[in-house]
Amino acid sequence: MLDYSKNYFELFGLPVGYILDSRSLAERYRELQRVVHPDRFANASDQERRLSVQGAALINEAYETLKDPVARASYLLTLHGVEMDVQNESTQDMAFLMQQMELREALEEARNQPDPYERVIDISQQVNQLITQLVGQMAVQFETPTPEQLEAAREILRKMRFLQKLRSEAETVAADLEDELN
Repeated sequence: MLDYSKNYFELFGLPVGYILDSRSLAERYRELQRVVHPDRFANASDQERRLSVQGAALINEAYETLKDPVARASYLLTLHGVEMDVQNESTQDMAFLMQQMELREALEEARNQPDPYERVIDISQQVNQLITQLVGQMAVQFETPTPEQLEAAREILRKMRFLQKLRSEAETVAADLEDELN
C-alpha cells in the first residue's frame, strides 16, 4: 500500500522544498486517493479496509499540510529538526506587531464605517498581500537552508501565523456582515 516511512514530499513524489507545483500536488493527491480510497476496499478483509482508511487519512493530512504555505513551512522546519512551540512563540519584530495592532483596530472599527463590508475586504486584501510577501521570503530561506536561514524561516512562520489568524478573523467579520445584509 503506502510506505509510511516517507515524508509527505516523498509520498507525493515531489522534491523537498518550500516552492511546489500546486497542480502536480493536486494531481498526485487524486492518484493516491484512487489507489487507497476505502470504497475500493469495501469487500476486502478487515485489515485491508483498516489500512485503506489509514492510508487515505495519511494522504489527506499530507495534502492539507503541503497545500497550505504556513503548514508547509512548519512541516519543512520539522524535517530540518527545528521544533516550534506554537502556543508560546511570538515574533519580537515590534514594527510588525504594531502593524498587526493597527490592522486589528481597523477590523474592529470596520463595522462603524459607511461601507463596512468594503472596509473588511480592503483589510483582507492587505493581509493577503503581507502573506504573499512572507511566502516569497520563506521560499528563499529553504533554497539552501543553513541554521541562520532556518531561524529566519522560523521568524517568518511566526509572522505568517499572526497574519493567518487575522485573515480568519476578517473572514468571520465579513461573513457576519453578509448575514446582517441578508
